[in-house]
Amino acid sequence: MGKMFFNILATFAEFEVDLLRLRTREGMAIAKAKGRLKGRAPKLSATRQADLLKLHAAGEHTIVELAELFEVSRQTVYRVLERAATNKRSTVA
Repeated sequence: MGKMFFNILATFAEFEVDLLRLRTREGMAIAKAKGRLKGRAPKLSATRQADLLKLHAAGEHTIVELAELFEVSRQTVYRVLERAATNKRSTVA
């Protein structure tokens, strides 16, 4: 009897979590539609990203050196380089 009661409670808890997720997604969609949901701000401004790309194109610095120079992680440097390559490919096509 106790196990069955626990299963019923677990089912209600799971249902409640699903409702919460649904309401959260709906709220985020509404905020995005209104232009209020912008996401996390980039670590580097557009000008600093351009500077990073210029230094990388010059070939005088390693990824680690660029990360230290701009005080970001290596992953951020790779992400900036990947976005620049993606943008370049999309403008060419």
